[in-house]
Amino acid sequence: MTTNKPFGTLTPISEEAACCGDDCCGDGESTEITHAQLDSITAAVQHEYGALADRAGERASQTNKATDRLYTEEQREVLTDEAAGASAGCGNPVGIADAKTGETVLDLGSGGGIDCFLAAKEVGPTGSVIGIDMTPRMLELASTNAEKLETTNVVFKLGHIEQIPQEDDSVDLVISNCVIALSEQKERVFSEIFRILKPGGRFVISDIVTDKPLPDDVRKSAAEWVSCVGGAAVMSDYLAMVEETGFDKIEILEDRKSTGGTEEWRSSMINLTLRAFKPAE
Repeated sequence: MTTNKPFGTLTPISEEAACCGDDCCGDGESTEITHAQLDSITAAVQHEYGALADRAGERASQTNKATDRLYTEEQREVLTDEAAGASAGCGNPVGIADAKTGETVLDLGSGGGIDCFLAAKEVGPTGSVIGIDMTPRMLELASTNAEKLETTNVVFKLGHIEQIPQEDDSVDLVISNCVIALSEQKERVFSEIFRILKPGGRFVISDIVTDKPLPDDVRKSAAEWVSCVGGAAVMSDYLAMVEETGFDKIEILEDRKSTGGTEEWRSSMINLTLRAFKPAE
């Protein structure tokens, strides 16, 4: 990650600016971010999502949350309030991933654990789920949620999605929910996913992409980066990265236009859910 000031002039983060659309990644409580905390995009993201973990219980009581729109009532009923409150996704990858009994699932950017806990029920006691997150406060929250839910087949690890702490060829399914857009090194993320998947394994990821390049000022905005927007890739480039990594059977499961905000460029935002497979040997 770059160590200079990547965002240029920092402007206050309003509630509208901090939302990627109808499925918000962050929320409007980020005005405390300062240049001292912005030595890298990674630092900004860690700061935002660490604060989000602290507000998880408060956010759980809000109406019209992303979880209310993206997850079924049956799924929400098995979660803690804090797991739902910490959710910052733009899709429901578990809902269409078809995780099978006994499989090993790895969630990139697991946050408070919402997708991990849902996947844990899908794979059953003979399967296992691994959550990877770079924010210690999120990991603490996820571990607390696991204790409350008495979940025994989930483990959470501190790590970066560009360097996943997992063995080669060891995972059946990788999921991720509005996290890869936060990375400056998306090619490396897909390379890491390819490395850890077993031959014939697959990923199902939800993410934010665009149908045309974003304006420079948006890409330099702290608010838009931590909201999964500033780092969003053009969809055609995103799909090309996946193919060039070596994945096949690439399938777009959803490409829904994001809504929210009045700026013209926001009409280019897309909530993408994608599936692809590592070729079997």
